[in-house]
Amino acid sequence: MLLIHDELIFNCAMIQNTKIDIIRHGEPIGGPRFRGHGVDDPLSEKGWEQMWNAVGGAVNWSRVITSPLRRCREFSEALAKQRNLPLEVVEQIKEVGFGDWEGRVRQEVEEQDYQAYKRFYADPVNARPRGAEPLDDFCTRVTKSVREIMQNHPGEHLLIVAHAGVVRSVVNMVLGGSLQNLYAIRIEYAQVSRIAHSLDLGLQLVFHARTQLTAE
Repeated sequence: MLLIHDELIFNCAMIQNTKIDIIRHGEPIGGPRFRGHGVDDPLSEKGWEQMWNAVGGAVNWSRVITSPLRRCREFSEALAKQRNLPLEVVEQIKEVGFGDWEGRVRQEVEEQDYQAYKRFYADPVNARPRGAEPLDDFCTRVTKSVREIMQNHPGEHLLIVAHAGVVRSVVNMVLGGSLQNLYAIRIEYAQVSRIAHSLDLGLQLVFHARTQLTAE
């Protein structure tokens, strides 16, 4: 048995030799800001270019799994169609909710409420913006969903298209890190991380934040 994010446990035998590449969406229209699941911007032209450059043409995935938000879903639909792959939209891997900070530019938040901004990054578990999704609830829904994805597709090589918060949660899950340090994990637009599970090695982080996938 394997412990994932405190209380989440699943049967290792069900996910032997399973790989997941997880990519953050590219740059959305509107540029950098607090964009959680309450903001549904599409990718910019640059964002589309970043995504196509990142996935390359060398990896043969068995299916594409995506967040329902446009900055992930629209590229996933295009990629699945191009490569004739099954596509699954999973609600549970949408981004964390930022409450009152949704849609706001970071510089604006920092200038208008510096102390709250500073507390957030010092203590992201307890110093959430008003109305924000609790960080432990968010990480639990993400890691539970990834657990279920691996159980449902044993032995496959999957691509998940999601968000910075989702990637952080998955990397933190594999490494057994503290939620207090979640924002120390840096993920730029269209960067790819890979996790894998096998019976002999268990769950591993194979690589983190590559800018382009190449032949294995």
